[in-house]
Amino acid sequence: MRAFAIAAALLCATAARAEIVSEYTEFDADEGCTAYRTAPDDEGDWADLACAGYRGYPVILTYTDLRYVAYYGFPPEGELPRQPGFHPFNHPGTRIEWRIDRQERSETPFAAIHRWFLNIGDEGARDIEILTVSKVATMEDRSACFVGFVMASGNAKANEDARRIADETVRDFDCATDERLIADPEVRGLVNP
Repeated sequence: MRAFAIAAALLCATAARAEIVSEYTEFDADEGCTAYRTAPDDEGDWADLACAGYRGYPVILTYTDLRYVAYYGFPPEGELPRQPGFHPFNHPGTRIEWRIDRQERSETPFAAIHRWFLNIGDEGARDIEILTVSKVATMEDRSACFVGFVMASGNAKANEDARRIADETVRDFDCATDERLIADPEVRGLVNP
C-alpha cells in the first residue's frame, strides 16, 4: 500500500510540473525555405518548400498560384495529405506561435498558431487576417492538419481564442475524421473544404 502511495505522489508531482507554454519562431517563406519540388516549365506555378520551424520540427509549405498551405511537423513518407487552404490569394505571416507541452525533461510542440493574410478585395485593399490553429506532426504520429480558423481582423481576442482551440482540441483531434472548427461564417466562406 505504501508503494502505491509513493507512486501516486510521484505521478502527481510529475503532472504538476507539466505545463503548456508558448514559444515563437520567425518565419520567412522567401528566405527561410528550400524548394524540394517545383513545377516543370509546362505544368504551371507550384512548389513544395521545406522551412525551419521549432527546434527541428519543419514547416512544409505548398505554393500554388499565389496561394499557400502549410503542414507543421514531420510529414509522412510519400505525398503530403491534402490540406484545406483558402480560396483567395494568401500568404503566411512572419511569426509562428508553437504551443508546447513542457515536461520536466522534454518539450513537445503539439499546436502551431500562424497568422495568414488573405486578399479578398480589389488591388490595394487591406488583407483580412486569419489565425490558423494546426496540429503538429511528431515523429511517432505523422498526422498534421488545420484544426481551427479564427478571424483575427477586428478581433481583439483572436490570439486567446486560437490558444483555447489549441489547448482544448488539438491533441485529441483526428485529422482524417474530425470537423475543423470555424466559428465565424465569413471565415467559413474563405476556406476550401
